[in-house]
Amino acid sequence: MADIRRRAAVLGSPIAHSLSPVLHRAAYAELGLDDWSYDRFEVDEAALPGFVEALDPAWAGLSLTMPLKRAVIPLLDGISPTAASVEAVNTVVFTEDGRRVGDNTDIPGMIAALRERGVEKVESAAILGAGATASSALAALAVICAGPVTAYVRSKERGDEMRGWGQRLGVDVRVADWADGGRALDAPLVIATTPAGTTDALATGVPERPGILFDVLYEPWPTPLAAGWSARGGAVVGGLDLLVHQALLQVEQMTGLSPAPLAAMRRAGEAALAGR
Repeated sequence: MADIRRRAAVLGSPIAHSLSPVLHRAAYAELGLDDWSYDRFEVDEAALPGFVEALDPAWAGLSLTMPLKRAVIPLLDGISPTAASVEAVNTVVFTEDGRRVGDNTDIPGMIAALRERGVEKVESAAILGAGATASSALAALAVICAGPVTAYVRSKERGDEMRGWGQRLGVDVRVADWADGGRALDAPLVIATTPAGTTDALATGVPERPGILFDVLYEPWPTPLAAGWSARGGAVVGGLDLLVHQALLQVEQMTGLSPAPLAAMRRAGEAALAGR
């Protein structure tokens, strides 16, 4: 085994479930980066500053998951316009001159995953949920959605947040009650951003001729909603698609090599999920 020259890792809490090491290591193997390592570390918001300060020059970058995507911003020297648009960073690159630069690859990852399935533009869309992933979905829809986006939320506060993100991103956001979530399924594009189990009750209400479903979950897969959607002949984009595309962009930024090996990364992710 080659001596490790460059390091990267994913941080978050909880982190044991993360597929990021599988995807990044598959990319390194395909790119011949035998002296690169990619690990996972359980790090919460309180521990993050100390972890970052302790990193040595061997570190090329970090991937960040919840709850660190906003907590990391004060520790950085700069962030990209994409990250600034949703105030969330999932990627940190350490530059040769020692700067820490943050980016958000979730947003272009969503767009790339949809375009891979032939989705270039939609006239309207629906979002199920109103958390951090929903704001990234709104940013993606700012690029590919020509008309209004209806967000199905559980509280007035969440609805106000989504309207605020819409104003900031230039998206016409309309808010609806979660209890009416079944109506979302008639939209040309539905993006489900909620935790596992939350949309299960909607699975029996998939329309006869569904449009496109983007379900950001990848485990368990398929979700009941995704399975019901496929059974009706609808197109489904899954969480693994998003994970692979956002990781691909991270690999390219951290290593400086492009293109990253999309097919190899997807195969590794599929194999890892099949083995769980």
